[in-house]
Amino acid sequence: MNPTELNKYWTDIYFYLRYQNQNEDKISHQGVRILQLLDKCEYIGIKEIAKNIDVSHNTASEHVKRLIHKSWIHKERSTRDERMVILRLTEQGRQVLKRNANLDEGKLEQILARMTPSEKQIIDSALHLLSERAKNATNS
Repeated sequence: MNPTELNKYWTDIYFYLRYQNQNEDKISHQGVRILQLLDKCEYIGIKEIAKNIDVSHNTASEHVKRLIHKSWIHKERSTRDERMVILRLTEQGRQVLKRNANLDEGKLEQILARMTPSEKQIIDSALHLLSERAKNATNS
């Protein structure tokens, strides 16, 4: 397997198994990326968002303001450092993220129901390994 093949598999999987009606949320790609960051990182503020999505502090701040206005995220003071504002997903934000970044669980259940136990184990092992290696790749 090479990276080109892996990317083809990944894009095929996402294309066919994504949730439909994603456009009803009216969220930008940057907005989805911010929601993903908040989902994956416990303590994150504007500075970290700007760095992670490679935009200026002001641009990140504008994106965050829009997401707060839509009630998809909220701000709270850090218990570690009162000067720091931490951003968190709301339940509504979690649902928007699910519709715009996850695979459709109903479609996945249909596919998994047609697989043998050994096929399910192969998929589980491979995706678990790739997930763990991906986490390590972003931390280096």
